[in-house]
This record gives sequence, structure tokens and C-alpha cells, in this order.
Amino acid sequence: MRNNFAVLPFTPNFANGFALYNVTASPTPVACKVRVVRPSHSGIRTAVRLSATLIFPLFSKTDIPRKEATVMEYTINVGGRLLSLARPVVMGILNITPDSFFSGSRMLSETPFSESDAECIRLRARQILDEGGTLIDVGACSTRPGSDEVSADEEMHRLAFGLEVIRREAPDAILSVDTFRADVARMCVRDFGVQIINDIAGGEMDRAMFHTIGRLGVPYILMHMQGKPRDMQAAPHYDNVTADVMAYLARRAQMLRDNGVNDIIADPGFGFGKTLEHNYEMLQHLECFHELGMPLLVGVSRKSMIYRMLGGTPAEALNGTTAIHVISLLKGAHILRVHDVREAVEAVRIVDACQHPESLRV
Repeated sequence: MRNNFAVLPFTPNFANGFALYNVTASPTPVACKVRVVRPSHSGIRTAVRLSATLIFPLFSKTDIPRKEATVMEYTINVGGRLLSLARPVVMGILNITPDSFFSGSRMLSETPFSESDAECIRLRARQILDEGGTLIDVGACSTRPGSDEVSADEEMHRLAFGLEVIRREAPDAILSVDTFRADVARMCVRDFGVQIINDIAGGEMDRAMFHTIGRLGVPYILMHMQGKPRDMQAAPHYDNVTADVMAYLARRAQMLRDNGVNDIIADPGFGFGKTLEHNYEMLQHLECFHELGMPLLVGVSRKSMIYRMLGGTPAEALNGTTAIHVISLLKGAHILRVHDVREAVEAVRIVDACQHPESLRV
């Protein structure tokens, strides 16, 4: 590499943006910002100028430079409507499960599909919207650490029951469904007008998922998880957690684009196959994820990274959750996925007032 130039494999969707390249002078891949300066006639290789400051070498844990977040303003197409993410929005969690890790989020009894269950789902959907939530994320398969999968039929059965209740209560609400199954995603979009699919597995647990999302034409939340829920916390390992997760999201996002998916939201996957140290290391460098060129979702609500460090239980983790929400907002998060909607909305408003005090002028 001479004069800060290198001839590298050309990736069109990452030109003039974030890319991962094997630089001849480096023994390992380097994550860098690139600007195309001399494309080749073949279109296969191109000369790029590496930015003066690399984001970080993938092999280093200690040399990640401090940098200010450069936050893009995004819009996503939700059922034919444009949703602006210029100001952060809150996604409220609604679990149609009897066994999610936080008992306060469970909206299904052990004997499912009772009138009481329907009323709980209706009230929770109304609460999310009344407290200022923009999105409702509906899940019917618990993915807490150590959990076993429910069958696809059971997941569909729960979702059909819950989504019908929600659509009656809030027909125009923007709904996301938390599923790793392509058939479940297809049913929810086709039969209930769900506008977003939220996949904890990044397409790894169902090979048909990316193609299905491309055909459905809905936004997709791309999350990183090492392993599967039942074993993901056994012994997670990374050379550099921030770099490794970014590289994974970049690769999977390219696969999604190749399948015709336009609106991709990145989720680093806090608590999914990460140790306590990994989670806080990612949080420390959260602003680096903006180099991927996608809206950023943060889901830390009442997770073990909070209550294990502070002591206590998920029920006692609200204050810690709010602290991390504020840190995430200051680092440019676009979407907060939360159990406690009112508190998260208030955090968004306070951070926004801090960043735009002129908006408070009378």
C-alpha cells in the first residue's frame, strides 16, 4: 500500500461507505471508510483511498480510535407510508408468550387463547401507543438464553390470535413481528398487514428468510447473534466484538440487498451470544455502527447486562435500562426496543432537548 492507496476487491454497495477489505500490507482484514477514486474498466477491482483514520483493525481490542458519531437521517417504507427516523422512535415490546424472560411482558397465560389473554394483549397494545410508542414489536416465541424453540405451528397460532386482537384495537399501528421463520413472516405480512420483520437470527435459522423478505418488500431488522438461544451464552468468543459484529452485519446486509431488500435496520444484538464485557465494549463503541449506513436499533431493555452488573432481577432493571438508553441516544441510536415505553419516550425527549435546545423556545 503506497500513498495511502490500495487496489482492493470492489463491492458496489459499500463504495463510498463502509467496507471490509484484505489489504496486502496488513495480516488481517481492515474495516475502513472508502472513497472510490479510480474505478477499473472491468468493474471487478478498483482503487480506493483509505480514510485518514481507520475505524479500527479487526485484530485490535485496544486501538479503536475515539470518534464522534456521524448520524444519518433515514426514512423507511412501512406499508406504503414513509416513517422518518430523523428523531429517534420507541418500539414497544408485546410478547404473546407465557415464558419470556421479563414476566411483566408476558401476555399469554399457560392456558392460551382465553378472553383474559385477548384483553391483556389489547390493553398492552393501547398502552404502547398511548405512552408514545411508534412501533409495536410482537413476538410469540421466547428467545431468552437457554430457551427451546416452540414449533412453527404454535408460533403461527399465537401470532394469528394476537395480531387479530391488535389490528381490531389499532388498525393503523405500525407492527413488527419478531420471528426467525420465513413462513411465519409471510403469514404475518400477508394476513395481518405487518409492516416490519425483526429476525434475531439474521437469516441464519431459515435460509428462505432473505428471499422471502425481498419478495414481501418490507423493512427487515438484521440482528447479530452468536449461536442459538439455547446455547448462545455457553462460551461466546470474539477477537474484537465490535469489529466482528460489524463485519457480520455488513456481510448479511449485502446478501439482503442482493435479494432486493431496501430497508435494513441494524441491531448489534446486545445479550445474544455476548458476555457482560462484550456488551459494554459494544456500547462503548456504538457510534462505529453508523459506518454501516443503516438505521441503528438498540435492544437492552431489562437485560442481564444491566441486572447482573448492578445486582437484582429484570423487574429491578428499569433505572439501568434508562441509563443505557440515554447513552445509546447520545451515540445516535434511531430506535429503542423497550418494555417501558413512557420512560423511553421521556429519555428521547430529554436527549432531543439537549441536542436541539432551540426547539424549546416559546
